[in-house]
Amino acid sequence: MKQHFRSFLLALTSSLAILFTPAQAQITGPAPNQEKPQQFQLANGLTLIVKPDRRAPTAVHMLYVRVGAMDEVDGTTGVAHVLEHMMFKGTPTTTPGEFSRKVAALGGRENAFTTRDQTGYFQQIPAGGLEEVIRLEADRFANNKWADDEFKRELEVVKEERRSRTDDNPRAQMYEQLSGVVFQTSPYRRPVVGWMSDLESLTPDDAREFFRKWYVPANAAVVVAGDVDPQQVRQLVEKYYGSIPARAVPPRKPREETEQAGIRRMEFKAPADQAYIGLAFKVPQMRSFERTPENTDALALTVLSAVLDGYEGARLGRALTQAADRVADAVDASNGLWGRGPQLFTLAGVPAKGKTPEQVEAALRAEVARVARDGVTEAELQRVKTRWIAGEIYKLDSVMSQARELGNAWLLGLPLNAGELLMQRLGEVTADQVKSVAARYFGDDQLSVGILRPLPVDPNRKPRQPAVQTRH
Repeated sequence: MKQHFRSFLLALTSSLAILFTPAQAQITGPAPNQEKPQQFQLANGLTLIVKPDRRAPTAVHMLYVRVGAMDEVDGTTGVAHVLEHMMFKGTPTTTPGEFSRKVAALGGRENAFTTRDQTGYFQQIPAGGLEEVIRLEADRFANNKWADDEFKRELEVVKEERRSRTDDNPRAQMYEQLSGVVFQTSPYRRPVVGWMSDLESLTPDDAREFFRKWYVPANAAVVVAGDVDPQQVRQLVEKYYGSIPARAVPPRKPREETEQAGIRRMEFKAPADQAYIGLAFKVPQMRSFERTPENTDALALTVLSAVLDGYEGARLGRALTQAADRVADAVDASNGLWGRGPQLFTLAGVPAKGKTPEQVEAALRAEVARVARDGVTEAELQRVKTRWIAGEIYKLDSVMSQARELGNAWLLGLPLNAGELLMQRLGEVTADQVKSVAARYFGDDQLSVGILRPLPVDPNRKPRQPAVQTRH
């Protein structure tokens, strides 16, 4: 259930080594063999971020474009994701699929992703192949070109992704519809993969226009991490990306979510083995590292989500799934710390046999109310903070993770040391702050509830075989 309707904590890490004791968590500075990231700006507006990590002769090259499903307009939902697929279909000098074949020939791997907030492309290769992937990525960023027939074929792949990941998944369908209930005016209400009716009518020119509008240097960042020299990388990026003409980023009109003033409920019926319930509370998001009330509350809410469901034996699991008369088979809590659009605190659960979604809802809310009444212990706070710190240490082993987190920091306009700052701010969260947000943000006025009501599953129904193979 954790993959749906949650904004994962972007624990944006730069080079840290962290020393922790039972009493406190303390950031102590750069780890051995770790160098600080550097940021450059090309004349055409492109941002370059380089993070050396010389422990292995590999490198990661990522291209981030600050455009995603939230930048689409009604009638063309899914176009950002479709364009991501089309970026693999060639340029005037490369044929469809040639990009992937060349990366494989280097001994590398590559893929791409689209979210509400962004589109990203990445390659992980031996460090000696870095110039080639920079050349290839710069070429398709500037010169993406394909025939209408290629678009029609790839559109079928995207439709198959929608069928397999959403249309054949009752919980995904429920959350898709709940998004439209939670968000009335925010573009977050639309699915990243797009509505099927929009995909059916999407045209090659819709994708081309989206490409021309948003794929401009000033709306993109190149992130390189691994066994590299920053000045050499800068020269290569200047060589291949620097000649792309500068163009203005189109203005984005604000589309703020309207204020909610009362509980919203929806139900979705589909063949399923079990019922399911999701609760979404509108909460403040962290926009910077300034010590504003909104930023402080967003951090405290993130700590609250971890106290509820951040480790084996946390509060929700212990209270709802382990008692003799347990109410749920599974539970979940998460907080959207930050993003380009509005964020949510979500609670979810699968009712145990003989229990109802309404009983799970009451039990979930009762656990939050218990925190609001009794607070949390210092031992709980220390446990979740220590787990975060340990996770940051482990992330340093992955060059890909370092590159992605630097790209996410750029996307949100955060500094390169955002990871260090985030750990410092989370370490400052107090038990009183967690108790306070539990008391203030979980009433009815900001709550939307979605329930999956299971219909009988046809025992004779055979699983649908995919008509085409998806790329991702």
